[in-house]
Amino acid sequence: MKQIILSLFVLSSLLVNAQESEIEEIKEVVVFLASDELKGRETGTEGEEKAAAFIAAKFKELEIEPMGTDGFFQKFSVTPKANPHSTTPDKSLEPINGKNVVGMLNHGAEYTVIFGAHYDHLGEGAEGSLYAGKEPQIHNGADDNASGVALLLALADELRDQAYSGFNYLFIAFSGEEKGLWGSNYYSKNPTIELEKVNYMINFDMVGRLDTAKGLAINGVGTAPNWMENLKEANQADLKLITSESGVGPSDHTSFYLQDIPVLHFFTGQHSDYHKPSDDADKVNYQGIATLEEMVLNLVKATEGDGKLEFQKTKSDKKDTPRFTVTLGVMPDYMYQGDGMRIDGVTDGRPASKAGFEQGDVVIQMGEHKVDGMQSYMEALSKFKKGDKAMVKVKRGEKEIESEVIF
Repeated sequence: MKQIILSLFVLSSLLVNAQESEIEEIKEVVVFLASDELKGRETGTEGEEKAAAFIAAKFKELEIEPMGTDGFFQKFSVTPKANPHSTTPDKSLEPINGKNVVGMLNHGAEYTVIFGAHYDHLGEGAEGSLYAGKEPQIHNGADDNASGVALLLALADELRDQAYSGFNYLFIAFSGEEKGLWGSNYYSKNPTIELEKVNYMINFDMVGRLDTAKGLAINGVGTAPNWMENLKEANQADLKLITSESGVGPSDHTSFYLQDIPVLHFFTGQHSDYHKPSDDADKVNYQGIATLEEMVLNLVKATEGDGKLEFQKTKSDKKDTPRFTVTLGVMPDYMYQGDGMRIDGVTDGRPASKAGFEQGDVVIQMGEHKVDGMQSYMEALSKFKKGDKAMVKVKRGEKEIESEVIF
């Protein structure tokens, strides 16, 4: 009996040590990618080059096969647009060179699963920064998206096991996501494997702030009929899942959805550090990333017996995202499921801040336009232009507060 108890104790200790080691490896990736040395990993910079080399070295260490066009790398060049709403590049601007990092784990299976995560970020405050300061500051992007790359690499390690040999696995660290999905768009149109043999694609973008009280957002569940059933089976940690059907969104899974591939996007939610210099490694939930890794491994096993997943277009794609030229200067809470648009963060000096709105307020009306969710919020914003004034109504607890906003 003592021998059995001792054996169980030893086994338990080994499992704990293995998990601690895995979490340390995840942390190592995030800490390096989010270090000041890489200066924010903006596409086309030396910092991005260092990040790409680091990821390629990790792939090599894991004996992942190079699957780029130049070893692990797939290079591309994009001439940016002077105006983000323009349809043509500005020929007066210099092209920006980026590179995807691509590796393959070939189990000799019929179908391949693609895992993706972008590794670029905003440098010292490129377009998209929400930092209100005047002096440039390094935007380290620990959650956005060193966290996704860390999860990608952790999966690359685990999926080498023959227990997961039901699929081949392609791992892609994308560049240029912050510029407009450049890297994933390029890969999806210039693939290094046959896309006809791809079963599905899962994208990890901002997975470093798992909060079990708020839950885990998974977008794209409508892109294959079995996704919800598979996710319920995979959710052995009993996480609160907040799902949306659409395969289109502001991240790299969109590029593959548009190639008629079932997709999912894992996302642990917005926060007040989003696109700011304060998105640092010490705020990442490393145990949370390990929890998501287990869920994805469970999901792989849950889909093994389904054959090739049936792709289906999602209904919400038919409704265009409204274009707007003004902003409240707030961070929406994309995990919020009630009526209205809940504010998750307020930028100092912007319209909402000047109007006295706070984190936690729920916008329910803007001028004459009712707000019952994100879509109606964006539609309302599209009705205003710079200099316009409007009365904006929010709920703060049980109270309704109305204040004038100048856009």
